[in-house]
Amino acid sequence: MHVQGSHWSSVVASGGATMSATAGNGRGNGSRTTPLRVDAQRNLEHVLRAAREVFGELGYGAPMEDVARRARVGVGTVYRRFPSKDVLVRRIAEEETSRLTDQARAALGQEDEPWSALSRFLRTSVASGAGRLLPPHVLRVSVEEDRAGQARVPQQRTQPGPTELRLVPEEPVAVASVPTSAVAAEDDAGASALLEVVGQLVERARAAGELRADVSVSDVLLVIATAAPSLPDAAQQAAASARLLDILLEGLRSRPA
Repeated sequence: MHVQGSHWSSVVASGGATMSATAGNGRGNGSRTTPLRVDAQRNLEHVLRAAREVFGELGYGAPMEDVARRARVGVGTVYRRFPSKDVLVRRIAEEETSRLTDQARAALGQEDEPWSALSRFLRTSVASGAGRLLPPHVLRVSVEEDRAGQARVPQQRTQPGPTELRLVPEEPVAVASVPTSAVAAEDDAGASALLEVVGQLVERARAAGELRADVSVSDVLLVIATAAPSLPDAAQQAAASARLLDILLEGLRSRPA
């Protein structure tokens, strides 16, 4: 399971400071937009794709040099688009949250059967590798919202080493230019959008009697994270993910007494 976040405290504190100004597709402050040159746009796409692959394989603690090497660009090119690693991490995490939300909405809107909708969302999300990039703040918010079940998410290692990831990060150091509360609110807004639509999938399946009554939104997100093992061979990884998800789905289903 790859719930990553060795740099997450600093992302919350400083990642948003430069994200809106520099990390978008040519987006600047306010309404001003400067289109990227074709080569610059291509490099940006390479960096984002490489970052998703590297962070998915090694965790958010992977160095920027690994991202640059995978993108086949110089590390200076990466830093020109993302002035700090925290900004890049934040960009990838935001994109992953948005991707999951879109997948959940598609399942909700295109599947009439409640269980089919929930299982489609889980299969699509696991197949896309979402669990290896699931942002810690999404799990944090989902756990806080599952008050009745009092669910708790265990700490996870980002990769072999002494650093432990805390899904509820320690109080970050404030950055004068961007209030920490504003950055946290932005994180929670994206997470809340995801949780709202996943909550609808869960409630529909539960109301139809197809989902165990004790299964929460947090449990569903943990299934996505758990069913995404990182293996060196892509075919083995896909097969292992599909097999593990089948087992987990069976555990979620309600059974006649």
